[in-house]
Amino acid sequence: MGKVVGFELSSQEPEKATKFYSKVFGWEFSEPQWGYWAVSTEKGTERTGINGGISKGTNDYPHGSRIQIEVDSIDDSISKAKDNGAMVVRDKMEFDEFFLAYLVDPTGIGFGLFQKK
Repeated sequence: MGKVVGFELSSQEPEKATKFYSKVFGWEFSEPQWGYWAVSTEKGTERTGINGGISKGTNDYPHGSRIQIEVDSIDDSISKAKDNGAMVVRDKMEFDEFFLAYLVDPTGIGFGLFQKK
């Protein structure tokens, strides 16, 4: 079963957004990497929040939020999602420790698929 492991907030002003969420909610951001500011919503030893990040929204997703769903096989999950009406907006990308893809479900909701290597 896929589980939600993170979130992304897309903004045309990511620096301004990081300041807002830091001041309002106390979120702690890492230095940006690839134009992405990773965020920790957890404090101390409490492990109750879901971490994520903020980045400048791309043309296909200029602003909004998406959840990241961890799957065992990103290829199988992309195929199954397409078979059930989803559209791939960013095909599987490879990073050092994971694979990531972005899709939109048949109702227009965007989400990410995440697979650890």
